[in-house]
Amino acid sequence: MAYMSWRGTVGVIKPTMRPGGLEEFIRLLPEGVGVIPLFLNIRRGTEEEFRQVLSAYEEKVAELAGAEVDLIHPEGAPPFMVQGFDGEKKIVAEWEKKFKIPVVTAGMTQVEAMRALKVKRILGVTYFTGKINETFARYFKEGGFKVLGMDGISVAFEDVGRLSSQEVYAHTRKAFLRHPGADAIYMLGSGWRTLDIVALLEQDLGVPVIHPVPARVWAVQKRLHIRQPVSGYGRLLQEMP
Repeated sequence: MAYMSWRGTVGVIKPTMRPGGLEEFIRLLPEGVGVIPLFLNIRRGTEEEFRQVLSAYEEKVAELAGAEVDLIHPEGAPPFMVQGFDGEKKIVAEWEKKFKIPVVTAGMTQVEAMRALKVKRILGVTYFTGKINETFARYFKEGGFKVLGMDGISVAFEDVGRLSSQEVYAHTRKAFLRHPGADAIYMLGSGWRTLDIVALLEQDLGVPVIHPVPARVWAVQKRLHIRQPVSGYGRLLQEMP
């Protein structure tokens, strides 16, 4: 059964039951874009769990294809980044061939945003620690970027949403000063509530910030042939490159 909105309908697959990111996404979308959300239930946030969840994603992709949406957006960068840059492209190509609907992942929206902003050297900040950050860095290196750092903040996966945006600002600023030469800041994950510091970081540090929520709003608009700038959330949405 098809569910239509007058400017297009996007089906999203949320990797967790965590609130926040979906509401932010819908608020920033232009009027007339419909959203059909489905949910997975990633709990531990480990690389092993990320690698095991692809079949569950495909089941949701099939469900959204059955609803005849215009675009399918599996959210959650880590489950696809652990597959590698080329591995992710292969998965998406197979789904598009099978289900006959365009598919774009979170990582793809972020890479496209960086290229649109003519970014070459990035500093990443995440809410993960340990070797998985090397996996995230490798994904962007394979995508053609120089990664100066992928600095994680130590927090339990289930507590990410409790971090204050001020704490994340301080972490990001310190990381940026430790890694001179970055021409953009990349914030991995929409589990932390940091939309309110995107424009502030850009103002203070003088480089664009690629945040998952504005990146997906920008990429959805692009694919639905909409161009409606949004102010207050960074250069990407304000300039709509």
